[in-house]
Amino acid sequence: MAVAVIRTRRGFEPLREDSLTVSNHGPELRATDVQEALRELRRRGRRLSTPRRRVLEALYAAGHPVTADEIAGGLDGRLPPSDSASVYRALDLLDELGLVRHVHLGHGPGRYAPASDVASDYLLCERCGQARAVDSHVLEPVRGAIARAFGWRVRFSHFPIAGLCPTCAAAPRATEEGPCSDSTTT
Repeated sequence: MAVAVIRTRRGFEPLREDSLTVSNHGPELRATDVQEALRELRRRGRRLSTPRRRVLEALYAAGHPVTADEIAGGLDGRLPPSDSASVYRALDLLDELGLVRHVHLGHGPGRYAPASDVASDYLLCERCGQARAVDSHVLEPVRGAIARAFGWRVRFSHFPIAGLCPTCAAAPRATEEGPCSDSTTT
């Protein structure tokens, strides 16, 4: 049986369970707006602190997955700035409760989105960086094929499926950057 390893300064070491970030494995609480998310917090006996309210407001206002630093910075002036530590604490609790999803879209910090998004999986272009949200039901045949072939029950909700977007796949690899003019998260 193969053991996963990671490269450290001391060489290669076994991959520990706590060295991989994973998102909440519990059920997502799909709130359609900030008010519904706040009601869910109250229903679960949680306080409606200012940082929790601001984080939820930022996530619903952003319209796409954002980093904790973007939230703390006030989303480029759209909301009041917040303390980074408070933002991270609020995000951890909201993720634990299933109100927020944590996703990694390529290199860089994790991003967060309300669990209300219907599209809970992502595709990421390795060349231009474009990320596309995908309804998780569309990937059920892929999950089934992996389960049949390897016995693994997989999720694509925390890390995206990487590859080339249609535009980059059709273009000759002339440069390292892709031909897509829009490399924003959609």
